[in-house]
Amino acid sequence: MSSEESVRLAAGDVEVTVHPQNGCRIASLRIGGTEVLRQGERYGSFPMVPWCGRVEHGRFRNGDVRHQLPVNAPPHAIHGTGRDTAWRTARANKSEAAFTYDLAAPWPYSGRVTQTFALTEDSLTLTMGVETYESSFPAQVGWHPWFLRNLGTPGGEDVRIDFTPEWQEERGADHLPTGQRIAPRPSPWDDCFGMPDGVLVALTWPGQLELTVTSRTEWVVVYDEQPEAVCVEPQSGPPNGLNTHPQLVTPIEPLELASTWTWRRL
Repeated sequence: MSSEESVRLAAGDVEVTVHPQNGCRIASLRIGGTEVLRQGERYGSFPMVPWCGRVEHGRFRNGDVRHQLPVNAPPHAIHGTGRDTAWRTARANKSEAAFTYDLAAPWPYSGRVTQTFALTEDSLTLTMGVETYESSFPAQVGWHPWFLRNLGTPGGEDVRIDFTPEWQEERGADHLPTGQRIAPRPSPWDDCFGMPDGVLVALTWPGQLELTVTSRTEWVVVYDEQPEAVCVEPQSGPPNGLNTHPQLVTPIEPLELASTWTWRRL
C-alpha cells in the first residue's frame, strides 16, 4: 500500500512504513504488533547521505576546492541532507520498495541517491547508493535507526547491546574522532567503532525479541545517551570522514552500501 505520504510493506505479521516525503525514513517497524522504533517525525530510522555524523565546522575539500555546508548542529554539520528531503517513490509492491532523490544545494555536487527496502518475515534489508555522471566528489552513506530502549510490554526489560569491536575511535571534546584508535570503552556511548570483518551488533529485549544489525562496512556508531532509544548506525566511513577518509563517487564507480536487520522472537 502506498500514498504520497507513506509506503507500507508487509510480510507475515511484520509491517514497515516508509515516509518518502519526510526524508525517506522508516517511520515504523512493527513485529507481531510490537513497535520497535521510536515514534516521531525526527525519529524512526533515517538515511544519512551524502555524509554521516558530523563534518568539522561544516567544511570539506574535494581536491583543491573547499566547500562550506550549513552548520545545523553547531559548530558542525550533521547527518547529511537526505533526511530533510522529499524522495520520489520509484517502485513499491507488497514487500519491496525503491526511492530516489537528486542531490541539490546545499550539497555542491550533482548526483542521484537510491534507497531500497526488502522485507521478509524475519528480516529487513536496506541498500543505498550514490551515483554521478558529472564531477567526482567524496560522500558517505549510512542509517540512523532509533530502536526503542523498552518495547513497552508489562514487565519488559530494557534492551541490551552486544558487539565486539576491534577498536573505538577516540572522541575529542568537539565530538569528532581525534584520529587515535583506543580499546573499546563501556557504555554510555556516542562513539564510532571499528569492526573490520563487518558490522555485527545484537539488540536483545530479554524474553521478547532479538534484532541483529549487520553490514559489510567496518564502521558503526552506537549512541545510547537518551532514555527513550538506542541507535546502531552502520555507515560507509567514520564521522568527519569527508575529510579524514574520503571515498570518491565517480562517473564509473558509485558508492553503495547495504545493511540487514534480522530478528527472532524470544
